[in-house]
Amino acid sequence: MNTLSKRRIVAAGLVLWLVAAVLPRLVGAPLANENTPGLYVRSIEQVLRLEPDEIDIGTAALIVAEEWSDMVHGRRYQTALDEMAYEIQARINEKGLAGSYKAVYVLNDYLHKELGFQPVKEATDPNDLFLHSVMDNRRGYCLSLSILYLALGERLGLPLYGVVAPGHFFVRYEDGRVRFNVETTSGTCPDDEYYKREFKTPEGHEQSLYMQNLNKLQTLGCLFNNFGTVYLAVDNLDAAQRAMELAVEINPTLAESRANLGNIYLRKDRIDDAIYEYRRAIEINPSGGKVYHNLGSAYSQKGWTNDAMGAYEQAIRLEPNYVDAYINLAITYGQTGMYAKAQQMLKEAASIDPGRGDIYVRRGDTYFQSQEYDRALEEYNAALRINRSDAAAHFGIALCYNKLGMPKNEIQSYQQALKIEPDLLAAMANLGNAYFAQKDYYRAIKQYQAYTRIEPDNATIHYNIGAAYSNLEKYAEAAPYYEKALELQPQMTDAHRNLGYAYYRLKNYKQAYEHLTTAQQLGAELDPKLLKAIERKLH
Repeated sequence: MNTLSKRRIVAAGLVLWLVAAVLPRLVGAPLANENTPGLYVRSIEQVLRLEPDEIDIGTAALIVAEEWSDMVHGRRYQTALDEMAYEIQARINEKGLAGSYKAVYVLNDYLHKELGFQPVKEATDPNDLFLHSVMDNRRGYCLSLSILYLALGERLGLPLYGVVAPGHFFVRYEDGRVRFNVETTSGTCPDDEYYKREFKTPEGHEQSLYMQNLNKLQTLGCLFNNFGTVYLAVDNLDAAQRAMELAVEINPTLAESRANLGNIYLRKDRIDDAIYEYRRAIEINPSGGKVYHNLGSAYSQKGWTNDAMGAYEQAIRLEPNYVDAYINLAITYGQTGMYAKAQQMLKEAASIDPGRGDIYVRRGDTYFQSQEYDRALEEYNAALRINRSDAAAHFGIALCYNKLGMPKNEIQSYQQALKIEPDLLAAMANLGNAYFAQKDYYRAIKQYQAYTRIEPDNATIHYNIGAAYSNLEKYAEAAPYYEKALELQPQMTDAHRNLGYAYYRLKNYKQAYEHLTTAQQLGAELDPKLLKAIERKLH
């Protein structure tokens, strides 16, 4: 994998307790991973060329961290891992537990009771995914804490394995005689049934990675999955794609990696690829409501309305409180004219989360689609009672005022929407149209020109500017905008007609005749006297 684009993170630095605690103990038996080839690699590419049992998890995880930030110096953290392992080894030897499964309890106590390692309360900081951050801050996600366990376990010679459940990761001890799980977020030892129940492991999981002992490469595949989600969170889609494709290549039967890769493809408008990954994820784990929801979004973008409805409905069956699925199902119903069903979905969404203003905006949109403009206004205003700065609600209100023939109110609502969201293109265009309808052409032109500064390739907007100038009888100013509209959309009949008339008024009769006859060929009705007058001028 190529060096990914890097986000700088200021490392907190290694805490001094490491040096103080372990210097007296550095002389002792060598660590169990002393001759592991994976200790001496320097890149992800070199890691991936190793056999799974040759990988050193701690070293590989630190190389991943170095890919994320050039402020991470992995070798320092390798030394810190070794020092922690020497400390734990000394305690194991003191208790006479070398070679015993009970050595895991010493590791647990050291990390959780003495050093206070704990899980993060909210999964909001991508830095908590990385081994160096876990070591600095003594907190992490289930996977990053498990990586710490595995890195120490391979140094201590403990037969620890990574284990993945849907949306979770933990560690298992298994030496051929004794087998038990270790919940790395707490140091407790739940049985398999706990994980199957709590994380809804799918039936037939024996055909997937779920609840199986992973080798070191497969564990790294899970890390690449999380690495990809980090890049997705900071909108680095190319780096996210590279990491997630590697995760899928390593672990093709892990539903999370398939679904996450689908999300990346969806963001990059690779809709067919996204649909393939979502379907594969569902084959592996059919209980993922969010995967069905995202599959529905992909179907919607393809225009496969019935398939989208089915996917959203399945998402709701699996996760009855999944508000976004209700909203998107309502949007799909509205697109097919099923307004009553759409309103029912939005009513249920509001009952689940009455504080979400966007639900009321969608209800307003549905009433607007069914031409119930007064009821639409009520819903948009309900959204504003939740959030006065909801630009979409102000925009919806403006649309209703347009249909109700209230131009002053319409203009004020568009202006309010643009105060909140200055780059809202639809509001710019519609405000220009509202000014145009009121024959306030200079203000219309100002709005249209603001639009073209953001989106310069909209033929209709250039045409509208030309039409406004024509209505002001400023034909020299109008002509370039008609020309731009025709450059973008050569078959625009009205642009040919209006440009022809503008050239006629500018006494450019040859150009006028060409555009007017083209407009006529495209179906425009023209005053024959005008064409005859131009012909006389030409001859």
